[in-house]
Amino acid sequence: MYTYKYNRIIIVGNNGSGKSFLSKELSVITGLPLVHLDVEYWRPNWENPTREEWVKKVMELISKDKWIIDGNHTSTMEIRFKAADLVIFLDINRFVCLARVLLRNGKKRSDTPEYLEEKFDKAFLHFCKGLWSFSKTRKHVITDLHKKYPNKPFFVIHTRREMKKLLDQWSNEKDKYINQDL
Repeated sequence: MYTYKYNRIIIVGNNGSGKSFLSKELSVITGLPLVHLDVEYWRPNWENPTREEWVKKVMELISKDKWIIDGNHTSTMEIRFKAADLVIFLDINRFVCLARVLLRNGKKRSDTPEYLEEKFDKAFLHFCKGLWSFSKTRKHVITDLHKKYPNKPFFVIHTRREMKKLLDQWSNEKDKYINQDL
């Protein structure tokens, strides 16, 4: 059985940057269990857990030996950052992110709870405003954590092409190992 040197991976980035796509693909390649933070966080009617409940949940999630966790939730990002073997930051152009969010709006996705629906409403417009201002409001949390933990492996991906290259590299690495065993 092939094992990767990274068993605890977090994937962070703007809304619509491709966190869920990348995490699903890496989970298939690596066999690591996948956790979508939004599935764990949101309650019916888009209600939030209390801060204490959320921290407790995140601590449970990171206590496992192997995982890929996608999502930001900046209030608990440092907890996940410290526990991770690798941080992947999707620093994707906000126009690309906005286009992806608009295209997926209203569609069922595996990275959100089944009982929730995205609608084109005031909350969605607020969500898009947060996406648009990500570089000014939330990106610094990620970069500050990278500065605080400089020895933590940290990959930055800027384009879909770079994302595909990473996936191809990891897939090829696994294939080479499997073929050596044959």
